Amino acid sequence: MKQEHWTAEQYTEYIKNKTKKANKFGAIKTTIDGHTFDSKKEANYYCELKLRLQAKEIKGFCLQPTFILAPNLKYKADFIVFNIDGTTDIIDVKGTRTKEYIVKKKIFEDKFNLKIAEV
Repeated sequence: MKQEHWTAEQYTEYIKNKTKKANKFGAIKTTIDGHTFDSKKEANYYCELKLRLQAKEIKGFCLQPTFILAPNLKYKADFIVFNIDGTTDIIDVKGTRTKEYIVKKKIFEDKFNLKIAEV
């Protein structure tokens, strides 16, 4: 359907959406509970963690913890999950494994002697 007459608000919204930079991997930013996630997959995992917390399957979780790998080199995980047994899981919700991510993952795992779980 072709729009012939737009309100100022419709035009502003059109321009805002038209000028948004598309994610090169096709991910769609999604906001839930005031948190903006890089993808729907990451947002869905957040909802799953909330349900697991409510069901007392986990003690808690953190969003986007940052780890210092070296001076001027950081790794930002998607989540840390605190399990009932006292262990923690570092979670990265992945659609595409970039070269940069693979390098940072290796450095992280070597430095902290922890594994990153990809979902």
